[in-house]
Amino acid sequence: MAETTPQRGDSDHFARGMWAAMGAFFSFTVMNLFAKYLSASHSVIEIAFYRNLIACVPFLLATFMLGRREILVIQSKPHVIVVRAILGTVTLTVTFSAYSLMPMAETTVLLFTASLFIPVLGVAILRERVGAYRWTAVFAGFVGVSIMVNPAGETNTLGVAVALCAALLQAAMSILLRHLGRHERPETITFYFFAIGTLLTGLALPFVATGPTVTEIPLLLGVGLSGAAAQWLYSIALKYTPAAVVAVVSYSSIVWAVLFGWLIWNDWPLPAVFIGAAVVIASNMLIVWRESRLASRPGQSSASALSDLNALRGWHGHGNLLFRPISQGEPASAVALNGPATAMLMVKP
Repeated sequence: MAETTPQRGDSDHFARGMWAAMGAFFSFTVMNLFAKYLSASHSVIEIAFYRNLIACVPFLLATFMLGRREILVIQSKPHVIVVRAILGTVTLTVTFSAYSLMPMAETTVLLFTASLFIPVLGVAILRERVGAYRWTAVFAGFVGVSIMVNPAGETNTLGVAVALCAALLQAAMSILLRHLGRHERPETITFYFFAIGTLLTGLALPFVATGPTVTEIPLLLGVGLSGAAAQWLYSIALKYTPAAVVAVVSYSSIVWAVLFGWLIWNDWPLPAVFIGAAVVIASNMLIVWRESRLASRPGQSSASALSDLNALRGWHGHGNLLFRPISQGEPASAVALNGPATAMLMVKP
């Protein structure tokens, strides 16, 4: 049998995707870093406004300068798009609030619990069947949370509650996207999220804005630019790199969060935080592994399924989300790739 020699182009593409993935999750962490730093003197609503406003710019350029008018066309029910945008705006604001209340490392790990909430919501809302593997992952993940949130005998109850609420909102948004993914272009959903989010947070500015100083303007620009860069790099990563690899690389955001928290706020996590984080990561990886196994059911071989998964054939990107249609009877589920609203979704047609 002839031996297959890897093509240099494939290797180059994989390397490009890996660098893009690492850059994306670094940029997501930088965005949260700026938001946390600014939250000392600005409302998180004001910070979310600048994030959404700046992130809108690439879509406006694509729509009006490059002639991509189809981005504006809503193919399903407009009110569902509006609900998604409102939920996304609330999620972003609560996420920034979580970072304002807790150290970066602990908050980042807690946001990874979004993937643990998704099976619970799937059972409660969609009446999905969740098997023993994923229930085990959910239980183990929350055990990890309980270890992590009380490292020195004291719990930041408000901070933990807000972070878990942000994770729950991200999970709920993932459930909603299963419906939208059947009808809408990913870029359409994302554009209206940014546009409506800018409008909603802008309406609140007269009541919450304090007005940035000259030294704070670059930081507010940094929130939007780092978020936009993260979106762009993430899309490149998904184009050239297997989804399962991107899921693994997403945990690099915890490393960056630990380093930034230590360098800027002198927050070095206690050993219990590292132990709890390891349990949460292991739980997420169990779900990743289980989703890869489910992708091989039924009607295709395991090798074929993994090949399709690695090539992202039939997968669609939306912001920080990756989703695909699934066949009748295949359980829908999701895997968090990066805490803030990032998941691998399988959407029923």
